Amino acid sequence: MRLHYLLFGATLILSPMLQAAEWWLSIQPVLSPERIKKAYAPLAEYLSRQTGETIRIKTHRNFLTYWASMQKMDGFDFVLDAAHFTDFRLQHMNYHLLARLPDTVSFSLVTRDDNLVFDTQELLLKKIATLAPPSVGALRMLQLFPDPMRQPRIVYARDSEDAAEKVIQGKAFAAMIPSALVSRYDRLNTVLTTAPLPHMGFSASPEVPQKLRLSVGQALLRASLTPAGQKMLNRLNLPPFMPAKASDYRGYARLLDIMPRFY
Repeated sequence: MRLHYLLFGATLILSPMLQAAEWWLSIQPVLSPERIKKAYAPLAEYLSRQTGETIRIKTHRNFLTYWASMQKMDGFDFVLDAAHFTDFRLQHMNYHLLARLPDTVSFSLVTRDDNLVFDTQELLLKKIATLAPPSVGALRMLQLFPDPMRQPRIVYARDSEDAAEKVIQGKAFAAMIPSALVSRYDRLNTVLTTAPLPHMGFSASPEVPQKLRLSVGQALLRASLTPAGQKMLNRLNLPPFMPAKASDYRGYARLLDIMPRFY
């Protein structure tokens, strides 16, 4: 009998530990791992407080490691990332779309203001800076040069700011960067702007319990209505999350079909 009570008492002590869970939120690597972790910590902290679970930021060195880890679902309990990845997971990995950011995202091909270009064919064999594939910028850039024998020389940048700086410093002739970034630089000339994509989507793995998925989704959609949520959005400089449906992203996974051209 004494052993029974000891075992029962041990179960009571250990049960909170057994129930505790840690979940990972992956962010596409548009910045260095250190900057991603710092920039998105307010989002992980907010969702942890709202759900009572522990949600941590998962970082990745570059888009190649991000793509490999995504396919293994390694650290991808929750994900905030671009349209083509969101569509891929919804179609092929049974993820659940919880919310999205409003508006759209486009990319611009830019040169330095003293290197005016009027035809993309003028860029053949010249250095173009972009994030590594399969980032949207890299895939959009490759769409402009579908012939593997007639392409520019790709210079991989740490992030979009680094890509822009490489152009200004003369380390690259051109760069493919988010259009929203162009206005920050006085010396950039826009050659063209790509068709827009939906802004980032927030999705959850099928392995995340439904109760937690609903709790996270509600926390995101109600963020702009509460002081804690407003503080989180302000710290991230993000607009309020909005409801989303799979059709918002349908078809954008086709961008990933370009991947083999990089190898």
